Amino acid sequence: MATYETFAAVYDAIMDDSLYDQWTAFSLRHFPKGKTKLLELACGTGIQSIRFKKAGFDVTGLDLSREMLDLAEKRSQAAGLAIPFLEGNMLDLSSLDRFDIVTCYSDSLCYMEDEVELGQVFEEVYQHLNEGGRFLFDVHSIYQMDEVFPGYSYHENAEDFAFVWDTYADEVPHSIVHELTFFVQEEDGRFSRVDEVHEERTYTLLTYDVLLSQAGFKKIKVYADFEDKEPTETSARWFFVAEK
Repeated sequence: MATYETFAAVYDAIMDDSLYDQWTAFSLRHFPKGKTKLLELACGTGIQSIRFKKAGFDVTGLDLSREMLDLAEKRSQAAGLAIPFLEGNMLDLSSLDRFDIVTCYSDSLCYMEDEVELGQVFEEVYQHLNEGGRFLFDVHSIYQMDEVFPGYSYHENAEDFAFVWDTYADEVPHSIVHELTFFVQEEDGRFSRVDEVHEERTYTLLTYDVLLSQAGFKKIKVYADFEDKEPTETSARWFFVAEK
């Protein structure tokens, strides 16, 4: 079986690079002025962390996957950048310092099991933000979860890998299941298959607002689809900017 690092590289190969440019642009418009110490939650293979570093921020990346972080470290070293990448769970940030900015993009918070876990992340972030610091994150909208994703299917064939992605509605309201299958070519020419199941869930705008407020955030703004506009009934991705 191929190493998970190989499959992390496949994730990067199928990811739309323009999304990182959009996350960066949105962030730079909403980061607090004069603040530079930044924590990126669910940093994955480090692509977004590198963009923030190149923009002049003092970046720390955190992710659950050691394999993803290994790839992030290789990527940052190749770019000549010193970025600490830490293995950890966003449900417990007790080992970390305080930051001016915390980000969590690519709908990573949709992987929290329920409102309790989501609220716990908000509380952890709040406790590790300096006064005046900001927490920026995005999540799938209810429209995206209920109307767009169910029945979605995407297949891609490349010379050294193939990728099948099918999505179904789950039993819990506003939740979906992604079934992913990878076929990756090994050094000896054979292909290895790996299957993954990803479960995501979102909530109403009110639920996010209440949980953020309960965590202590005072100023909460919501935008949609990488733009500085209010969400509509057909917005696909919601963006939150919460200030301590």
